[in-house]
Amino acid sequence: MSAWFPSIVYLLCFATSGACALLLGRSYRRSGMRLLLWSALCFGLLAANNLFVIVDLVLIRDVDFGLVRLLLSLAAVAVLLFGFIWDMEEGA
Repeated sequence: MSAWFPSIVYLLCFATSGACALLLGRSYRRSGMRLLLWSALCFGLLAANNLFVIVDLVLIRDVDFGLVRLLLSLAAVAVLLFGFIWDMEEGA
């Protein structure tokens, strides 16, 4: 494999996460279902995480953004978990 293959994979992961966030956000605007909002926010944070992967591993190799990436992943999972719990309490 060539040296540019990982960069393409990182860009595709970022594009996929961003597209999912946009599509989920559009669906939330149309339907008003809050679970779509929480999912859109989660994928938005995952897209930000993937952006920092690109910055960390491709663009700026001298600075370690590992903690930022970890905190963005944690925030994404926390937002989705909060949304699941919030909607479960509202539905009960």
